Amino acid sequence: MGEEGLAEISARYIRFADTEAHGRSPLYEELARAVAGDRETLGFLSTLPDVKRQPNLLLAAVRHLFGTPTGWNEFRQVLQANADAIRSLMLERSTQTNEPGRCATLLPVLARLPQPLALLEVGTSAGLCLMPDLYSYDYGRKAIRAPAMAAEPPVFRCSASETTPMPAAAPQVVWRAGLDLSPIDASDPSQVAWLETLVWPEQTARLANLRAAVKIAATVKPRVLKGDLRGSDLVRLCSEAPKDATLVVFHTAVLDYVSDPADREAFAEQVMRLSPYWVSNEFPRVFPCIATCAGKSRPPGRFLLSVNGSPVAWTDPHGASLEWIADEA
Repeated sequence: MGEEGLAEISARYIRFADTEAHGRSPLYEELARAVAGDRETLGFLSTLPDVKRQPNLLLAAVRHLFGTPTGWNEFRQVLQANADAIRSLMLERSTQTNEPGRCATLLPVLARLPQPLALLEVGTSAGLCLMPDLYSYDYGRKAIRAPAMAAEPPVFRCSASETTPMPAAAPQVVWRAGLDLSPIDASDPSQVAWLETLVWPEQTARLANLRAAVKIAATVKPRVLKGDLRGSDLVRLCSEAPKDATLVVFHTAVLDYVSDPADREAFAEQVMRLSPYWVSNEFPRVFPCIATCAGKSRPPGRFLLSVNGSPVAWTDPHGASLEWIADEA
């Protein structure tokens, strides 16, 4: 790979440090900036397919195999000494973070739709975001409690703007299903261990909530099928949703991994034909046309939440905050 290619990888890690890790994970911010300036590590990344060069994947692979490093020097030494093992894991795994905290930013939208709901999530991983009705939420001025269950539910705290329509209660979900290229079994300790590694090292509350959500998923066992969102699998699954429920096809932090913009647009067009409601929670670059309608002000590092192609809110990637813009856009 030439200098231009290495510069692109470097810029990717700088962007991650600036817009994602900054203020959230001092360690990951330090490591990402150091990777961006280290030619040998950039060379290692250049040997991987583009989709496998993400900062989250590299950082998680090292932690999964060798524990959390104390800083850049240890990280670099571990990578240099174990490059083949780390490369193999990065090729095998993907960043299926499956952050259930994102349900806190989805809830104000889901609660406003005609009830009951049939939820279909693409890129569902272990299906943790398919259970928004089984979690508790704290919006500061409004709290929603989960129904009584054997497993203690997680409590997702979300700072919502004053204009955000607060849900009176959790949505009524009567059917749920997910589609993923590589589904994760919430009852498999080895697969769950990878999900836990994808939580950033300083985020202990986020890890505790993930573990609580995994316990519920292992009990509820939401239906998760292996399949591609771009093929007939989605059509077939949509057709199975009950006709007396409102079908909602949704995704969070998934379409960024579909590299071809034409494929993303084709997916959006198909979903709009298949379902009365399409809810997208992605970085604004994923659907530029939707982002253009959201106005000129774009908070760095935020997802853009949209419904049927109309921008609704800027959201924190892990569900910690929500800025409602539907009335402004």
